[in-house]
Amino acid sequence: MTVSILRTAEGWWVQTPGGAARIHTDAATTAEVLANRRPIDDAAHSTDTVPVQNLSLLSPVTTPCRLVAQATNYASHVRDVGRDPAKTPLTFFRKASGSVAGPFDDIVKPAHVRLLDYELEIGLVIGREIPVGTEVTEANLADFVHALVVTNDVSARDVQLTKAQFYESKSYPTFTPVGPAVVLIDADELKRFGDLRLQLRVNGELRQDMVVEGDMLYPPVEALQTLARFQKVEAGDLILTGTPVGTALTARGVQNPHQMDLMTFLADQAKNPNYLHHGDVVEATVATDDGAIDLGTQRNKVVYT
Repeated sequence: MTVSILRTAEGWWVQTPGGAARIHTDAATTAEVLANRRPIDDAAHSTDTVPVQNLSLLSPVTTPCRLVAQATNYASHVRDVGRDPAKTPLTFFRKASGSVAGPFDDIVKPAHVRLLDYELEIGLVIGREIPVGTEVTEANLADFVHALVVTNDVSARDVQLTKAQFYESKSYPTFTPVGPAVVLIDADELKRFGDLRLQLRVNGELRQDMVVEGDMLYPPVEALQTLARFQKVEAGDLILTGTPVGTALTARGVQNPHQMDLMTFLADQAKNPNYLHHGDVVEATVATDDGAIDLGTQRNKVVYT
């Protein structure tokens, strides 16, 4: 059975059927709280709880940490931006961990950004160091991936496209809402990763709705196999696994989008009403359809500066 860990300014909690039970630990970081399961298990069986809605939740992934993301990792999204999934390699980019925000914090658009977009993603929470050269397999994947979490890879598309890079466009403060919970999973539950459904709504309108299996190009085991060839990953680090179709950015209806002049393409994108506006509310959830694995729902309001 999964265990959902919450974080507030006061400390760590386990979400139980009766509410939230305090984890009695001195852990200051996600890595530290994951390293000792005994206090977590004790809290999971506690009847001394408070209502979850009374807690002011922070990101359950603490910073600083490595924040690594897979690019164009769902076939539906790749096709939607005018590319061929069969010709799309496994690639990564980094985000600044200063972009991490809480599950109910505002998403704040910098004044110069014009095209603010969303990307619902499943986050892998690393629980054990993966040194360079580590052999990651299906059999030992759960030794390294200890938990899953809802994330949103918020993106300034005009910055991304004009500068031809991801780091700045995806690293502004609040551009990575995380949570509400770090959900601990065992090896059997991790095998159900493909059953997870990602759903994102803007002002109640369903924008993204996709099951992982059959759409994700490079699953977690392949991602970590490749990452371990060149990048050490440590406990508490967060790996974002890509987003399915449904983002505001799209090449639908555009003839030869990769041959179009960039300014013309951006002007065309500016007419798209699906980019985020001041006051929009973004709700994102990840769960299996049978509810056996439920990462929870984050809710973020968009604020223009």
